[in-house]
Amino acid sequence: MWFIYICDEEEKELARQKAPGSCPHCGGKVEATDVETQRRFCFLPLCFTIKRKFFCTLCARRLELFC
Repeated sequence: MWFIYICDEEEKELARQKAPGSCPHCGGKVEATDVETQRRFCFLPLCFTIKRKFFCTLCARRLELFC
């Protein structure tokens, strides 16, 4: 049970902007969010990653981009 407190992941929202297209589930507008993820091990930062995530503004579903 004490392993839960050793590893930590923290997400911080950096920016939001409108994205082209519409939600395939409800037809709502799509919003792109830049998220910084910080992983820690024993309170020491291991890595920082910045990802762009897409969400629908109406149904709040997370959308994935397939290339």
